[in-house]
Amino acid sequence: MARLIVDLVSDKKGADILLLDTRAVSIIADYFVIATGESERQIKAIADEIQKHLKKHTVLPLGVEGTPASGWVLLDYNSVIVHLFSPALRDYYRLEKLWERAPVVVRIQ
Repeated sequence: MARLIVDLVSDKKGADILLLDTRAVSIIADYFVIATGESERQIKAIADEIQKHLKKHTVLPLGVEGTPASGWVLLDYNSVIVHLFSPALRDYYRLEKLWERAPVVVRIQ
């Protein structure tokens, strides 16, 4: 599912897509997908595409936090957590630094 989400983000032209394997460093989730959307509209389009596509496979998020207008949307799919950021908030929160011990599975710049 994590790789499918990476593909969906890439298809919607998300930037700096990062897939981290967090199994060894966190009990929160197995994988984090972190990506940047260049605008509120793009963040919304990416989040909507992920939810629409996974819903077709009867996979619904456990929770959705944030809004495109806030610059951060989090989609919780239990084993995979998706973080969609505006460029400014991604730079501010620097999740890659926080989870730097997690192996990088995929990075698309």
